[in-house]
Formats: sequence, C-alpha cells, structure tokens
Amino acid sequence: MILETVSVGSMQVNCYILASRASGRAMIIDPGDEKRKIERVLRKHALKAEFIVNTHGHIDHIGCDDKFGIPVYIHRADSAMLGNAELNLSSFLGEGLRFEPEIKIMEDKDNIALDGIEMEVIHTPGHTPGGICLLMRKPKDKILFSGDSLFYHGVGRTDFPGASGTSLINSIKQKLFLLSDDTVVYPGHGPSTTIGEERDNNAFL
Repeated sequence: MILETVSVGSMQVNCYILASRASGRAMIIDPGDEKRKIERVLRKHALKAEFIVNTHGHIDHIGCDDKFGIPVYIHRADSAMLGNAELNLSSFLGEGLRFEPEIKIMEDKDNIALDGIEMEVIHTPGHTPGGICLLMRKPKDKILFSGDSLFYHGVGRTDFPGASGTSLINSIKQKLFLLSDDTVVYPGHGPSTTIGEERDNNAFL
C-alpha cells in the first residue's frame, strides 16, 4: 500500500495520497492547496487520482477540490460549504472561493473503497457539522485519518460558524476512543499520534 503525506498551503494541511499499488488508482484526502505538489507524488508512483475525500468543508482542506476533475466525497452536513464562501471560511481570508466539483455524499458508517483499500466513515461533528474521520479496514487496520477532529495533544477549533465544542468532545470520546490504543491517527494538521496517547495525555479531553 502507498500512503504519502503532503503538507500543503499556508496552514500546513496534511493531504494524504492513498493507493494499493504503484501504477494504480489513488484517492486524495483533503487536497487543500498546491496542486503541483500533490501531482508530483502522483507522478512519482505513476498513480491516477480517482476521487477526493474531504474530512470537512473548510477552505484549507478543499482548496484543490475542483482542480483534478474528479468526484469529491463529503458528508451531507458539510456539502453546502463547497459552494458557499462564508461557510467554507474563504470569505474571512478575503478570497470568496466557491467550488463546483461532482459531489458524492457520505454518511456515517459508509464504506469508501478503491482497489482493495476500504475505509469506514465515522461522523464526528463538532469542528464542523459534517466533520468525519476515516477508519481503514483493509488492507491494514488500526489507521485513522482524523481530519480536524483530533490532533496530537489537541482538538479542532470550535469557534467557527456551525461548530460545537460539546459535540466535538462527545464525538471523540464516544466514537474515536472506542478504538484500540494502538490505532495510529493521521490528523489534518501536525504530527501523527495514537488513540492511546491522546486518551492518556490530551489535556482537552
């Protein structure tokens, strides 16, 4: 399996590129910016990007959604953010960006699959109403892509429109902390961590 992290944009978003093998098809998680940087990784492994998965609808995670010409998966509760500059927060940066990719709606417990890679959608509202995490089931388990829900010794901000601190903490404790301690967490920003590390040492929780 190929799993590469590309740090993109001024907010240093972790964009993840996943494929089961070289010269195959790939999914891109959160292509927030720097299309050429992402394309270099695709070329390195001779990959063809098949679709995008957004962990949520903020501008720093969706900035390249319509630049690859492929479908974009996003949770129903965040889908309106792609076409609304105030909801996706780009208007706060003075850009007013709207995106019109082919949208594929995700719901809690959906399965996202590509060439032997299977991931379960875990709806974790709080940072945004439609924030999600992706739990890999195949070809490996105990891998979680947590978006901006859970970070190394941190959690996502809840001072944006539509956010809820209570919902976010409940999402983490009631869903993510049910996973085994050795589950590796790949967040939307910053270094990777584990569920056990965050259960024991995350001061926000």
